[in-house]
Amino acid sequence: LRLPDDFITLNREYLSPINFATNFAFFRDVGDLHTTLTTVNYWHGHGARAVKLWLCLFDDAGVAVAAWEKELPDQSAAIVIESSDVRRRFNLGPFTGQLFIHAIGIAGHDQLKYVLDIFNDGYGTLSCTHDANAWPAEVYAGLPTPNTGEQLVLWIQNSHPVAIPPQSIGLRVMGEDELHWIDGVVEPFATMPINISELLPGLAAGSQLELHAGKYLVRPRYEVIDSKENRRIAHVNVERADLIPDQNLLGLKDLVGKGYILAAPILPANQYDSKVLWTPMATTQNQLVANLTVFDREGIEMASFPLRFLDRGEAIPISVTECLRSANSELLEHCGHMELTYDLANGSEADGWMHAIFHYRNTVSGHQAETSFGSHMFNIPVTYKDQPQSYTGKPPGLSTRLYVRLGHPKLDTLLHLIYPASMPWLEKSNTILSLKDGLGREVASHPLQVPCGGSRMLSVREIFKTALAENKNFSGYISVRDVGCRLFGY
Repeated sequence: LRLPDDFITLNREYLSPINFATNFAFFRDVGDLHTTLTTVNYWHGHGARAVKLWLCLFDDAGVAVAAWEKELPDQSAAIVIESSDVRRRFNLGPFTGQLFIHAIGIAGHDQLKYVLDIFNDGYGTLSCTHDANAWPAEVYAGLPTPNTGEQLVLWIQNSHPVAIPPQSIGLRVMGEDELHWIDGVVEPFATMPINISELLPGLAAGSQLELHAGKYLVRPRYEVIDSKENRRIAHVNVERADLIPDQNLLGLKDLVGKGYILAAPILPANQYDSKVLWTPMATTQNQLVANLTVFDREGIEMASFPLRFLDRGEAIPISVTECLRSANSELLEHCGHMELTYDLANGSEADGWMHAIFHYRNTVSGHQAETSFGSHMFNIPVTYKDQPQSYTGKPPGLSTRLYVRLGHPKLDTLLHLIYPASMPWLEKSNTILSLKDGLGREVASHPLQVPCGGSRMLSVREIFKTALAENKNFSGYISVRDVGCRLFGY
């Protein structure tokens, strides 16, 4: 079972995680629907040289229809893998499957991160999801039920070389006991769509489902299709079975301030409706006592909405836009972002694994998008448990290094940067946005200061207007760098 030598980064430490930097990606090219996977050779910044990717494409039946290597230049180069290019290169028919990626010769970071765009010809429908943590879990949660007129498809993608037997994977409504088992065999590495609307008819809009996956799957994707064939794709998250509420948090307020923060944008109310849905992500998490707080772009608190004792099955989407409209219509013109924080004064069920889905609907076009994230402690001089402030180096780190992929040249890329702070930190960030070409060379840069607790919504087209105008078909990415604080970006 040992990997061949040319698949190994550290020959003398076979079981080192650096030898198993792998991931799966949902990958589809059928009809006018296409997929683009983008990332960057961030291992180069840790000293890696001659990095290469080994890639294998499995079709819906689990058959390996293509395998190839991609050698990366010794630069922080962009990595772009287009489903249409793969299809032409290997003379393939339509496929909906999964792309397996194994990074070789890397350094400093054993996680393979990526962004995945799903779009049709002309970009009439466009959706985005990011990488999955590459471990198979027993239970996943955060699968929202569809709205009226929508179809919900769960993509079951077998992550193992053994078949998934019938009735090994099941779904149940959050807070209920009854499990609905999925019939049918899923062959090794195969992909099977499950129409949730047909499997569980009569689901109430606004509720959510748990997925009992038996460790066969690596964070599955789901897809919502509306009556106009607009699609949005996202993923469910690992539901932990090993967490219990942490009573220590109650006595640490002086050290951790707000503690865990889950931050997300509030998009302009004249065009978007911004919603939040709490998703229980620990089997022991029975209630949520939290505060939903709205801040303007300068970090000034505008409104707070307490969430008192929400039970597992009682969490429903909350339209922050409507809450602000009801509270004070003037607030809508100035809001920047929202934060979910534990209300430690009124409840003790805080386990640090607070997650939510953030849902955005364009009220003009009808397009929707949603994404889920978990909470972290931000910008404090202490570390709590395994809470690093940065993904580079040892905690506390307190730095930012973000990769932002650029959309198609016909589209703008909107970047929403938030500067959350569990306790007061630097008054303003000292952030640099760098426009880099496909080989990672800086083309232009833009300094940015975000006030502590505030946010900025930025148009890449506006910021780098001159540089992009000189190259209509620019292919590259944006690097966001700050050495003094940790920012969170959408």
